[in-house]
Order: sequence, then structure tokens, then C-alpha cells
Amino acid sequence: MSRPIQVLIDPAAIAHNYHRMKALAPSSKVYAVTKANGYGHGLERVAAALPDADGFALLEFDRAVALREAGVAQPILLLEGVFSAGELLLASQHALTVAVHEEQALQWLETLALPRPLDIYLKLNTGMNRLGFVAETAPAVVARLQACANVASVTLMTHFATADNPEQGITSQLARFDAVAGGLGLPMTLANSAATFDFPQVHRDWVRPGVALYGATPFAHRSAASLGLVAAMSLESEIIGVQCLKAGDSVGYGAAFTAAGPMRVGIVACGYADGYPRHAPTGTPVLVGGVRTRLLGRVSMDMLAVDLSGLPEARTGSPVELWGKRLPIDEVATAAGTIGYELMCAVAPRVPVRTL
Repeated sequence: MSRPIQVLIDPAAIAHNYHRMKALAPSSKVYAVTKANGYGHGLERVAAALPDADGFALLEFDRAVALREAGVAQPILLLEGVFSAGELLLASQHALTVAVHEEQALQWLETLALPRPLDIYLKLNTGMNRLGFVAETAPAVVARLQACANVASVTLMTHFATADNPEQGITSQLARFDAVAGGLGLPMTLANSAATFDFPQVHRDWVRPGVALYGATPFAHRSAASLGLVAAMSLESEIIGVQCLKAGDSVGYGAAFTAAGPMRVGIVACGYADGYPRHAPTGTPVLVGGVRTRLLGRVSMDMLAVDLSGLPEARTGSPVELWGKRLPIDEVATAAGTIGYELMCAVAPRVPVRTL
């Protein structure tokens, strides 16, 4: 018998979440952001779950080409653009949409002979200070793009740093964007998951939800369920051993948990080599047989321990949900001091994946 850990992916949940975002922005088109292998859900699975998506957005060039070669006809946006002149040529051959965020890529567009013009997304830096032309240069850069024979269309884009924070919000970045973009008469895309929920004024022509598509929340203090989202990934395993402790006995490496009295401990086939966060502390929620309990001690490479106090029916073979439909990934992430995005993307290749 194989090791009992597995990931379950629910395509219907992905479709539900996509249409939830469509409902929030009914006048906009929606890019399904599928970078990082569809946030760990599998790029091909996500694409198959969303045959009616308006478009897909990712940053891995080879995966974008694979989508196109698999028959995806919708726009495919390269969020970080291209990294060489050769990639720009291939992007043209495969009709990919390319973000342009720096001078070198702009020069390639102006000098290369491409087989067909490209749809270009001009990325403007309005305060995130990662990628993008300084916002105030937008009119000059747009003029160069519109004069370029290799450019079929230009869409303006930016990315909000604090759309998930009600105290900081998007006000300053939006004002900077609109000050330079408002008079250019071009399509726009600004909204990530958080902005799609909270700031309808920035829905514009396209929205770009990422984590919300997979049923996790973009907010620190609002649950996915409260946003109408459904978990698309479940990480499941089983109890593979039970230990009976007496007062003073410890559990695992570093003796990080010590029993105050007699108790039963279940050992679960899941560890940090499977993608479970090693830094998750005692108390991190786990479900055993559908009943909430807690992680005990330090997570090992291949195993972790859970408290079976009050779970007299639990034994070897009892099912365990590490996160999923009944235990939100965001709760586990919060307990471990991280975010649901990281847990989704960190599931290890050795964990078998099954599509529901």
C-alpha cells in the first residue's frame, strides 16, 4: 500500500470561484491568474476547469506556450514579460500577450522583425516599486508603443501593494495611475483579488484575481467562506501510528512538546518534505476523523504529531485533513505565521494529486 498522503483538487470549486469574481466585476473581463503551476493546483487542471475563462495570466514562458499548444485560444498574458529577444519572437509566433515594464523589452519591440504584432500590456509603477515604468512616463512610452509596427494594441496596467489593507487601501496609487492614464483612452487592468472584492472603481476593463480562484482569502481578517469562495485544494493523510504518553513524556525532535498528563498522540504521514510548514507550532489546527484537534511539537520531514485527547475512536488509519473543505487553508497558514498562497504553492511533487 502506498503512503496515504494525497492532494485532492476540485475543478468545480475553481469554476465556482472564477464565476464569483465575474459576478463581482460584471462589466469587466477576468484573467485567471495561473502562475506557480496554478498556485499549486496544476496549470492544466485549472485551464480545463475554466474553458470559458476570458484569459489566463502567468509568468512562466514555457507554460504559456504549453497552454497555447494545448488548444487554449483565449488571451494568455505574460505578467513579467519576456526575458530575451528570442522569447519575444516566440511570443509573437504563439500569439501571447506580453507585459512590458522596462526599456530593454521596449527596444526589442522597436527593432526586431516579428511575424505578427503583439498585444502589449504597459506596466506602470505607481508605488509598488517592483516592476514598471515610472507612472509619469506613460504618455511618452505609449507614444513609442503606438508608433511601433510590432504592437497591435496597448493596455495599461499597475499592481496595488495594499489593496488588502483597509487602512492603507489604494487611494494614492490609484490617483497616480489615473493622473497619467486617464487621458490616454486605453484599456486598463488594475485589480487583483483584494481590489476586485473591495474597490469596484478599479475593475476597469480586466481584473486579475489569483488566490481567490483557489478558494483562499486575500485578506488577513476575512474568511474565504465569508467572501463566497470554496476551497479547491485539500491536503489529506492518515494516522499511521499511535503513542500513549504519560506526564513528562515529550514528542518529536527537540522535545518541543511535553505531556502534562496521560494522553494519546497520533502520528500523521505528512511533514515538511510534503510541503507542510515546518514552523507550524503546537496548536495549529488539524482535523482527525472530521474532528478538530491540534498539532503537537515540531513538524518532521515526513511526519507530524496530533493530539488525540477526546478522540477515543481515532486509531491507525483514521483520516486526517491538514487543510481543505472543512479546515480552511488560511487558518493553518495564520497559525503557522504565513499565508495560504505559500502553502498552496509549497506542496511537494512527491505528494500524489487526485482530481475530483
